[in-house]
Amino acid sequence: MRLKVLDKISSCKVDEDLFSQGFSIDQLMELAGLSVSNVIYDISPPEKGRKILVLAGPGNNGGDVGLVAARHLWHYGYTPSVYYPKKGKSDLLKRLCIQLEELSIPFVDDFLLAINDADHIIDAIFGFNFSGEVRDPFVEVIETLKYTKVPVTSIDIPSGWDLEKGPLEKGVASGWCPTFLVSLTAPKPCTRYFKGRHFIGGRFVTPSIIKKYNLSFINYDGYKQYLEITGIPIQDYLE
Repeated sequence: MRLKVLDKISSCKVDEDLFSQGFSIDQLMELAGLSVSNVIYDISPPEKGRKILVLAGPGNNGGDVGLVAARHLWHYGYTPSVYYPKKGKSDLLKRLCIQLEELSIPFVDDFLLAINDADHIIDAIFGFNFSGEVRDPFVEVIETLKYTKVPVTSIDIPSGWDLEKGPLEKGVASGWCPTFLVSLTAPKPCTRYFKGRHFIGGRFVTPSIIKKYNLSFINYDGYKQYLEITGIPIQDYLE
């Protein structure tokens, strides 16, 4: 078995199809964030350390999924904090921020201090729409992630990686790889280069979408919102 991948164009089309099937962006981000929080609970339970730092970016990956995960983790007994230097402006993002503020989840300004104090880091900076070079204020963040000894879980794609080519030889993300990765909907082509523990989440893909995009059927276990896929070969992008 080789897991099928989704490139950028197909990923966007899958989202559009889900919207046409009655899903809202709120629902999809909520389910994605829930799956990420479930993974964190199982790989890094509260008794191993409750301080979770979410590094959030301006798009759906961080601004939505990362913030949703932070909220769920608070309810699981963690003490999350969020570094969110470039906030998005959508109504959904504003509502998610209000939800975190109501739980007294702090938005931190000093990410170096926050990283050094964290027991686990969630990389929710960039998603599958990222392209080009990493720019401030995230250059220093990714540089720091390269050398931190704190476990890092990336959402969908390690931030700064090329969607198809993975970690580029040059650039700020060169040489960095997270400890864990949670792919959403389906693995992206770059996950062929990921060597850590790999999970898949986002339990909302319908049979018609699986058939239309020739995706691998993910046999989730019971109520679980994710499945570990470590060691399962990833389809070559050009196959």
